[in-house]
Amino acid sequence: MSQVDTLFRPVDLGKLSLKNRIVMAPMTRTYSPGNVPNSKVVDYYRRRAEGDVGLIITEGTFVGHAAASGYPNVPAFHGKAALAGWKNVVDAVHAAGGKIAPQLWHVGAIRRPGVMPGGDTPGYSPSGMAKPGKVTGHAMTQEDIDDVVAAFAQAAAQAKEIGFDAIELHGAHGYLIDQFFWEGTNQRADHYGGDLAQRSRFALEIIRAVRAAVGEDFPIIFRYSQWKQQDYSARLCETPEALQAFLMPMAEAGVDIFHCSTRRFWEPEFDGSDLNLAGWTRKLTGKPAITVGSVGLNADFLPEDGFVEFNEAQPASLDNLLERIARDEFDLVAVGRALIANPDWVKQVAAGKASELAAYEKAMLHELV
Repeated sequence: MSQVDTLFRPVDLGKLSLKNRIVMAPMTRTYSPGNVPNSKVVDYYRRRAEGDVGLIITEGTFVGHAAASGYPNVPAFHGKAALAGWKNVVDAVHAAGGKIAPQLWHVGAIRRPGVMPGGDTPGYSPSGMAKPGKVTGHAMTQEDIDDVVAAFAQAAAQAKEIGFDAIELHGAHGYLIDQFFWEGTNQRADHYGGDLAQRSRFALEIIRAVRAAVGEDFPIIFRYSQWKQQDYSARLCETPEALQAFLMPMAEAGVDIFHCSTRRFWEPEFDGSDLNLAGWTRKLTGKPAITVGSVGLNADFLPEDGFVEFNEAQPASLDNLLERIARDEFDLVAVGRALIANPDWVKQVAAGKASELAAYEKAMLHELV
């Protein structure tokens, strides 16, 4: 078996069986006018399924809460029209032999009034902060928290009902669930604030509610990150022991797969080991893990100093990735920019068409950035 072949081994993750190890990473597109997935969205996901992606995780799609959306033309995951649009996506992906999960999302304090739907609704967050020390929105009450938990559970149940193969909860990148995790934005004095175990209570309530809504046999993926879009240097856990204490309650609450978001998959997470975040997550929890972060590219999409000017990356060797997956450091590999640029990326990797792949991606990535 060649190293490339390791990416194309089928994998049975208990509740989810996939034909290969490649996941399409969730990527916000703002291509759903009126917040409804249309025929272009259907075509977009169908092409990636036709390109042999093992599992597609959709762009973030917001749950049914007034403050959940933070960007125009992002698809909703509630309401008759939006759910009908997603049903068309699911059917097209399945007809092409693919599997698909929606990423369920609430942006929290990232929201600014004026974005539709929601209108003048401010951003909701644990302490009204999108950034540490700066109150710009609404500090959530217990009623608010209960409403959001219920909205996630309802969305998960609807995802199962219309035929999705799994769901992903977005707990990363400084959005609402992560705003509860992050001490900088969670300064609550009640049982949702305090140490990281207390700050995880909100996420655990969502996971338990989702598990109850979908039953025991429907896969739940949870995406988390150390870094935040508000602060790339932020960290929730400084040691493997702290990471284990953070993750195990979520695994016990119902998470089947952890999607471990890093900016560069090849970087070690802790001193003294080459394991990345996904590698440590798999080792510490025993749960399947997805790695992600500049796969197939040599640079981050975002610059070190924030959202000022996007970086232009070049295609890079997959050798390091292949060595790690051959060692079973992690189970799945999420690919972002390479797949948004090239729906046939998976087939071209399988065929070993390196020069053709690099030329295509370089041209397309230049347009994207």
